[in-house]
Amino acid sequence: MKRLPIISALILTGLSTACASAHQAHTGGIKAEQQANVLAPFDIIHTKISTEGNTAIFHIAVSEKAGSSKPTKIGKLAGSEAFAYVWPTNIDSYEVGFEHKAGILALAVATHPDFDDTPLFDENRDGKTGNDGNIWHTHWVVLQPNERCGKGALGVVDIPEGSNPRLPKTWPGLPILLDSPGWQPTINDKTVEVRVPFDDIGIVNKAQFDGVTAGLRINVDVHAPLFCVVDVFDIASGDLSLPGKVNL
Repeated sequence: MKRLPIISALILTGLSTACASAHQAHTGGIKAEQQANVLAPFDIIHTKISTEGNTAIFHIAVSEKAGSSKPTKIGKLAGSEAFAYVWPTNIDSYEVGFEHKAGILALAVATHPDFDDTPLFDENRDGKTGNDGNIWHTHWVVLQPNERCGKGALGVVDIPEGSNPRLPKTWPGLPILLDSPGWQPTINDKTVEVRVPFDDIGIVNKAQFDGVTAGLRINVDVHAPLFCVVDVFDIASGDLSLPGKVNL
């Protein structure tokens, strides 16, 4: 019986350490309240962007089970869905290979079992590069409001037929402003992180950002608009105002 106070003290010390560690992990950036009406894997409680040297670290924390929920495979491109963890920013799209001010530049960690849009990379390491869209992977996307996607909705910017816009070297060939740079996300129980190298990290240091979890869908006509944001699960700021400041 005399050992119980010691055991209790050890338990309380462990809990205090865990709580302190959790608090430390969620310093800076944008903090958000847990929401009962949002599925835990997409319920954002914190997001931030920090830098180490010339590398930017994009971070989203959710209630639990990050990356555990994926779209249902339907067996065709038309009408298929993607889920994504997204960091909208005010960085000029030109800085990652697109035209100047082409739209809202966002980093996205996405999964979609019905198509593969990373033709240069073999994420599941089976020797094939065209069958691993269901593996969480990273994109740069350029978004604009598009009423054809729905009232007040955003869509990935389409490339009109016959046009020749500036595109990144790792553009996957789809007729939209999308890049597939091959950076692998790190997904743990409650966090999604991506480390992104920049030639000029000063671009990132001056940026503002937000955090979003969302569902996207390929148009049933596989035509412009090709890729629409159809379900916004959660927004860290609540209003997509990009209040986050890097390293703060």
